[in-house]
Amino acid sequence: MDEPGKQQNGETIMTTARHGIEALWDPTFNKSTAFSEAEKQALGLVGLVPDVTETLDQQMSRVTMQLGHKTTDLDRYIYLVNLLDHSETLFYRVVMSDPAHFLPIVYDPTIGEACLKFGHIYRQARGMYLSMNRRGKVKEVLENWPQKDVRFICVTDGGRILGLGDLGANGAGIPIGKLQLYTACAGVPPQYLMPMYLDAGTNNEQYLHDPLYLGMRKTRPSKEELFSFVDEFVEAVQEVFPKCCIHFEDWTGVDAVHLLQRYRDKYCVYNDDVQGTAGIVLAGMLSAAKLKGTKLRDETYLFFGAGSAGIGLAGLLCSALVAQGMTLTEAQSRVHMFDLNGLLESTRTDLVDFQIPYAHKHAPTRDFVAAIESIKPTTIIGVSTIGGAFTQKVIEAIAKINERPVVLALSNPTEHAECTAEQAYGWSKGKAIYAAGVPFPPVHLAGQTFLPGQANNFYIFPAIGMAVFATQAKRVTDEMFIEAASAVADQVPPELLKQGLLYPLQANILETEIQTAARVAKLVFDLGLARVDRPADMVAFIRSQVYKPDYRSEA
Repeated sequence: MDEPGKQQNGETIMTTARHGIEALWDPTFNKSTAFSEAEKQALGLVGLVPDVTETLDQQMSRVTMQLGHKTTDLDRYIYLVNLLDHSETLFYRVVMSDPAHFLPIVYDPTIGEACLKFGHIYRQARGMYLSMNRRGKVKEVLENWPQKDVRFICVTDGGRILGLGDLGANGAGIPIGKLQLYTACAGVPPQYLMPMYLDAGTNNEQYLHDPLYLGMRKTRPSKEELFSFVDEFVEAVQEVFPKCCIHFEDWTGVDAVHLLQRYRDKYCVYNDDVQGTAGIVLAGMLSAAKLKGTKLRDETYLFFGAGSAGIGLAGLLCSALVAQGMTLTEAQSRVHMFDLNGLLESTRTDLVDFQIPYAHKHAPTRDFVAAIESIKPTTIIGVSTIGGAFTQKVIEAIAKINERPVVLALSNPTEHAECTAEQAYGWSKGKAIYAAGVPFPPVHLAGQTFLPGQANNFYIFPAIGMAVFATQAKRVTDEMFIEAASAVADQVPPELLKQGLLYPLQANILETEIQTAARVAKLVFDLGLARVDRPADMVAFIRSQVYKPDYRSEA
């Protein structure tokens, strides 16, 4: 039986009247050893749990001890996901207590290994699984979700998971992990979040023949079939969850760009690989320019990789350059791209529509070092998923023509990084300003300590999510990602920036994202996209929405 719940974040939450063992089976309700004597009596739990009443801190100490017995981060990941399946509050209290330690376990880089083995480590259903076998019935499937006020659906088709390629159903771990970051990094209440795997098959022969694979054993359909099904999904979401924002994640590059173009002006949607990646890298570029004493418009950019991430970043960068006074044509002229077939230039006939603006007049070349020597970029950006692509010759070439070359090796997991922090600093003799898509430890060189930053999207998309959640924004725009990037860059302490750190410390990520979300929320109101009244104090408004992992009294 449902009964009106208590006020949370200004809204009444419906809760189920739980009793006895059912109270322990619901992870959103279960407190395990933290139920008070009065709660045990009222809920029929006497004898079903140990006859103690522990605090959250005591429970955390047990979790910490048990994690200490695990020998790998994958084992720790499995343990923490199991904890989430049993006690949501305790899970978030643990992760939010030390984000710098736990985020690499619950997400990147450990999530890559977890996805590769997803069907083998699967324990319990989490999220929704929507297959193309359900064509014509998507609305009915969505109505099976127990929470009727969903604000975010993170959806993947598993087509391009991290730098690992087509993982099909094994990619379901990505939206699960992404939405955990909405809460752990920015405090978006978890009850409003739905992870989804949209099953369109896979072309991965290994998984098609794996007896434990959890997806359809079909190869991927034509683009027309896929897009038609996604249309049905997107339109059904508007009907079933009218306040919902759809977060597209880890689709193949061309599909990612085209699906974003298809829906962005009509529905509340965004693509984290296109816009979130662009936002966090733009934040790093703003920090690097501040460190160098320059402006974005003074720089020249050369991308290694021209897929959805590179194109999304280039587009957002050009928008930021236009905001600094350039024309779009001038901005695009500062951006050069290189892919597996060489430099994007005007004689290439193999380019897709969104690559053409960056195909400038230039002699054809398949030599990245030669491209550096000719174009003379101040910044190189790796979004190729090719580990080691930034060789010693590459770093030496850009260091030769720049006093402070900016080297962004953004591919992940770790083995896909274009170069390591130690390589970038060592080969450039300490001149490089470096960040990666994965964490690297500080590097000590010639009496100096360099702090490599992690250009991780979790600085951006959870803050965007909190701003959208708080304002009930009608759309997500590129301007919102540019504002988020600027807000993140503004929060890097000057003393750490001098050591090359381009991003705020992860240890304080919740406060960083509250401030970022407040700035994005202000922009939402300025653009007329909010569906709530404008508050007098934007930061206080965001704080009032933040989820706190505390047990509530049930008696």
